[in-house]
Amino acid sequence: MSRTRWFVMIAVAAVVGVAVASPEPAPTGKICAVGDLLAQVRSMGRGSPAYRKYVTRLLREAAPDLDERELVAAFEAERDPAMIELLGAALAARTDRLGEPGPLRTVAARALEAGDPAARAAATRALRGTSALEHAPELYKRLVQDGSPEVRREAAENLVNDTAAVFGGQHGPAADTAVAAAIAASDPEVTARVLGGVSMSAISHDSAVALRGLLDSPSRDIRGASVVALGGVPGGEAAAARAALLALYRAEHDAAIRTAILESIARLGFADAIPDLESLRTVDPALAIEIDDWVRVLRLGLQEWSLILREKRLSEQARK
Repeated sequence: MSRTRWFVMIAVAAVVGVAVASPEPAPTGKICAVGDLLAQVRSMGRGSPAYRKYVTRLLREAAPDLDERELVAAFEAERDPAMIELLGAALAARTDRLGEPGPLRTVAARALEAGDPAARAAATRALRGTSALEHAPELYKRLVQDGSPEVRREAAENLVNDTAAVFGGQHGPAADTAVAAAIAASDPEVTARVLGGVSMSAISHDSAVALRGLLDSPSRDIRGASVVALGGVPGGEAAAARAALLALYRAEHDAAIRTAILESIARLGFADAIPDLESLRTVDPALAIEIDDWVRVLRLGLQEWSLILREKRLSEQARK
């Protein structure tokens, strides 16, 4: 057992009031019976959100040293959403630490099948920050169609968080899973949240085609989020994305979406986007100044998008 793991065990014991044997020699048993640990957690009450987050993190660290059968039994018997989340997070951590898919699948099954929407939402939250996108790629297509708005929202937050925090925002399969779930969602707000929050820099050709298809959506939120998403597609998809955005600009009547289209076109082409932007000046006279700002900034030849955005903001402030 590593020294780090030992100190984590000590921290968990301190939080939940469980005694741990001396580290010399290194212990080989479990931290404690799962039931005893849960009893101690319950006795301390729910605590603040920060406290619950702290305990969850520590239990995730210690999960490989807990008895899996006891942990599964406790999780399946639990009815308190806060404890479902805590136990589910510990089970999912076993999969992440030990490479065993079974514990995570147990949590995923409850997220899909529990009769109580609050329990499904808690189990869904328990999967946040885990490898669920990798081990259960079809899971989120179903969660975003759940009858409970809370479950759908939690699933969307998992997709946004985990593609970035777990997979670094550059993992194509994870981003493709997020796009597929967003398209499958029954709630336009969920679709918009995922598309607007997930990096598209490594998506596949099929996902890029699917995003372009969403530009015809009757939902303003979905059209707007799709415009933002298309602005971040890989270089090989940029030309098709720009063509689709140019066509949408001429057909779209929502000023906010048109403004977002201009930004995405600029992001896709940098200085090469100047002719495309200038071709749109007469479409909507009210946005001609916006186009002029983009053209002025892109002509600076900056090679970092963050620098271009900064100069664009400065240009807007000067104009005001």
